[in-house]
Amino acid sequence: MDVEMENSTLSVTGESSIAASDVQDQNPISSVQPTLPQPTQPVISTVITPVVPPLAPIPTVPSSLVRPLAPLPIRPPVTRPPVPQNGEADSSDSDSDGDDADTRINKGTGEYEISEESKLARERQEKVVQDLMMKRRGAALAVPTNDMAVRARLRHLGEPITLFGEREMERRDRLRMIMAKLDADGQLEKLMKALEDEEAATSAPKDETEDDQEYPFYTEGSKSLLNARIDIAKYSLVRAAMRIQRAQRRRDDPDEDVNAEMDWTLKQAANLNLEVSEIGDDRPLTGCSFSRDGKRIATCSLTGASKLWSMPNVQKVSTFKGHTERATDVAYSPLHNHLATASADRTAKYWNDQGSLLRTFEGHLDRLARIAFHPSGKYLGTASFDKTWRLWDVEKGEELLLQEGHSRSVYGLAFHHDGSLAASCGMDALARVWDLRTGKSVLALEGHVKPIHGISFSPNGYHLATGGEDNTCRIWDMRKKKSLYTIPAHSNLISQVKFEPQEGYFLVTASFDMTAKVWSGRDFKPVKTLSGHENKVSSLDVFGDGGYIVTVSHDRTIKLWTSSTTSEHAMDVD
Repeated sequence: MDVEMENSTLSVTGESSIAASDVQDQNPISSVQPTLPQPTQPVISTVITPVVPPLAPIPTVPSSLVRPLAPLPIRPPVTRPPVPQNGEADSSDSDSDGDDADTRINKGTGEYEISEESKLARERQEKVVQDLMMKRRGAALAVPTNDMAVRARLRHLGEPITLFGEREMERRDRLRMIMAKLDADGQLEKLMKALEDEEAATSAPKDETEDDQEYPFYTEGSKSLLNARIDIAKYSLVRAAMRIQRAQRRRDDPDEDVNAEMDWTLKQAANLNLEVSEIGDDRPLTGCSFSRDGKRIATCSLTGASKLWSMPNVQKVSTFKGHTERATDVAYSPLHNHLATASADRTAKYWNDQGSLLRTFEGHLDRLARIAFHPSGKYLGTASFDKTWRLWDVEKGEELLLQEGHSRSVYGLAFHHDGSLAASCGMDALARVWDLRTGKSVLALEGHVKPIHGISFSPNGYHLATGGEDNTCRIWDMRKKKSLYTIPAHSNLISQVKFEPQEGYFLVTASFDMTAKVWSGRDFKPVKTLSGHENKVSSLDVFGDGGYIVTVSHDRTIKLWTSSTTSEHAMDVD
């Protein structure tokens, strides 16, 4: 430690001496001062003092070698062309000068060109302005509002009178733009000539031989259809008069208690229990129907065969085989113990109770869905996936009516108890009511949001029930032409709906949620849930006063539901 301190002392002393000598050399005034004696330093022989080189002095730069800063450049004056005054035209020697002025902008002493995107944006803006001016010009023109007049004017102007998918308002707007363009181009003579031709055409007397088509138009039916309509009218008038007289008598007679009778029927329906369950076929069952006397049950299945079963034990009586595809529905005639079957082979067949084939109804272009007999028993209605339903003469096997009206497949069909009306429903979520006496569609019931599978008229004459894939059952009042009730009936699609056939005191719905439910005809509240099937319930039927209900399912079983009060009490029937 002592050695290091001594060395540092010596180095500092040396540096100071060197600096002093430099100062003496540069400063002549300091050399005049007397020199003082220097003290003697002790010499230490054991320590070697390192020689430190002197620091070089910082050189000074003479002022003559420093470069002066460059002066700032002087900006040349920008000359701008004189602005033309009002009424003066901007003249140029060539057309390219204007283009250069549009695509070049001065910025300082340099120039740059406008990009392609800016050019396109400017062109689009100019086009928008032109279109706006054209629309303003067209709005000031008088354009006819009648579509026939619009077509006539387009024809006079040499333009197509209509384009593919063009509507009335679009056609009128096209005429307006054409007239505005002609006016902008200065072709007023052509426009005025077209107007004169149009006025001359309208003022000319109309040719009496020209027969205009009136809409809606009707196709001429056959003589058999005319006779059938007359027969249906006579039949329905008598039935409707009887129904109205009976309703008046029940209303005015103090001995008639409709509410008590309905309460008794609903109580009977609430006591419905499973009486018999029988395997119906090897494949799922699709339809069922009671005979008019209640002694037989007819069923059909995907095998294409139909079977008859005895009541009330549900024992097989006979099997009908004749269809080449799966059977879709079966219905008993209200007049005889005959039945009709529908199939996916596009045909319907008419059988007697012995299993003999009587008629085959051919004509549909696609598979059949539901079928129904007219209350008179003389006519058969069939619904098909070819978007039509047809009316057949049962005795002659003749097709009387081919009725269109649905935009998609027709699935369900039902006849009014008076025989005057028919109702159809289909995959277009629409139910239509048809007047069989005139052939007109008297009601179009819109409300379901998904296809409708089941439809049924109430015996009271004015209620109609529909059920479909939206899991709801709707009750329609045909007098008010609207929906009265919307029943959230099931958790899956509704496959069939049926009113109690005598008075309509309750309604039964079948669903793919493996249940059938009974609803009150007074306020359409739930009365009973028929649970027991292990798969989708595809169809049902109600007999008489509601004492028997039969259901068939995709679990291949027939289930007969009876009330415990059926054998103890009997309701009086007029």
